[in-house]
Amino acid sequence: MIQKEKINIIQIEGLSKSFKKQEVIKNLNLTFNENDRIALIGQNGAGKTTLIRCMLGQYNFEGKMEILNMNPRIDRKNILQHIGFVPQMPPPLKLTVRELIYFFEKLTGTDANTFIRLSHEMGLSVEDNFSKPFFKLSGGMKQKLLISFALGRKPRILLLDEPSANLDPQARKILFDHLKDFAPKTLMILSSHRMDEIAGIVNRVIEMDLGVVVLDKNLN
Repeated sequence: MIQKEKINIIQIEGLSKSFKKQEVIKNLNLTFNENDRIALIGQNGAGKTTLIRCMLGQYNFEGKMEILNMNPRIDRKNILQHIGFVPQMPPPLKLTVRELIYFFEKLTGTDANTFIRLSHEMGLSVEDNFSKPFFKLSGGMKQKLLISFALGRKPRILLLDEPSANLDPQARKILFDHLKDFAPKTLMILSSHRMDEIAGIVNRVIEMDLGVVVLDKNLN
């Protein structure tokens, strides 16, 4: 059987990132492809979140990174149109839940009802919280809303940094059921401490330790 050529989404060559004199990522070389479902694992301080922040164009870095053939620092706005992101720590946004939903509708071209439906599935009653500022929601409520924004827009790239943090068991199950059935061509990168939780979703495991890749294994 002839294998289809993999479509490259992210290309990383000689990537290094330091904060002051502390080198957090060291000469990283990685390729991420369409259809990849990646478990990005490692202890705290391994460099996982820093790598994701580089992908989002939030940090300057040494070396080369191309996302959809674009530079994440120069072409950040264009790249972010194709990324769904759930951060480890929700930002302290002052917009109300209603304002945030309609902001994401305008930003992504996704109907607001899609985000509301996904929030309901996650166990969040959006309508009861429309007038609340996002930063005043509980940790679990924030996470559910951010997950609905990331999944609802059907992005080319899905970056999830500890996405099950603050979720109750039922919401965790619903999240991972959605991820199992997510658009097959989407590149999905899940940063997690809990490999057992995402083992049924991923097809590749990348383990980082002190800024370097110590394991890169395909599971099928």
